[in-house]
Amino acid sequence: MIVVGAGPAGMTAGMYGVRSGLKTLVLEKGISGGLSNEAPEIENYPGFNRVGGMELASKIKEHVSRYVEIRELEKVEKIEVSSNELVVTSDKNSYHTRAVVMSTGTRHRRLGAKGEAEFAGRGVSYCATCDGFFFKNKPVAVVGGGDSAVREALYLQNLGCRVTLIHRRDKLRAERYLQQKLVDAGVTIRWNSVVKEIKGDKVVKSVILDSKGSKGEGAESELPIAGLFISIGEEPNSELAAKMGVALDANGYIITDKSQRTNLKHVYAAGDVTGGVRQVVVACAEGAVAALSAYNDLL
Repeated sequence: MIVVGAGPAGMTAGMYGVRSGLKTLVLEKGISGGLSNEAPEIENYPGFNRVGGMELASKIKEHVSRYVEIRELEKVEKIEVSSNELVVTSDKNSYHTRAVVMSTGTRHRRLGAKGEAEFAGRGVSYCATCDGFFFKNKPVAVVGGGDSAVREALYLQNLGCRVTLIHRRDKLRAERYLQQKLVDAGVTIRWNSVVKEIKGDKVVKSVILDSKGSKGEGAESELPIAGLFISIGEEPNSELAAKMGVALDANGYIITDKSQRTNLKHVYAAGDVTGGVRQVVVACAEGAVAALSAYNDLL
């Protein structure tokens, strides 16, 4: 069995594959952990009152590596399906296998505002854990209204940044618990506002906000900031699966049954690339189910 992707789902699938008796290999185009590496804090993973995303990913990798080999920095470029096997081609090798688990995760959704691409890495970031330290004691803004956006705002505030949360609606989608923490931390919120343009010279200096007034009329304003952290959700890394003929839903997520089977024989999917509840604990569970399904199907 080949597992494509070494986030929590892929690493767990690899471990369960070996423990079931399958000769298993995990291939990862980057480093193990996926987007979980970027989570400032995880407080809902059983067994840990509070743990950093990178720390949790490291612990999972350390545990899983006792069972299965994880080959990092090896990108899978093509998977060919035949009647009795699958051929997985990476940028370094070619593998013949009887089963594949797709755990390719998601990527950050882009804002689409003017200046976003121009200032990427020069004040525009998609990861507070990665880049927040560089903005300590500076004014920053976080765009979004879900759990991830609120966690990033709290993380930056704790670093000493002066944080403004920008949200396009008049209420947040984040858990009530997180919303209360946001209030307690004193984070400023700009409601009913969207980022129209990101401005600066060599680095970000400000953003132009388009805000709706109480009567629905629009009004532009300029917010001086040193950094803009964009946290508006993710998009699935499902292009490889689509090329194989794996069925996707309207949003590009891989469709699976309860046993993590896709529409293709001996091709399974697990983790965030399948959509649904995108949580580390769910990804691990789906990875285990996918590996056990592969084992049962190959008996």
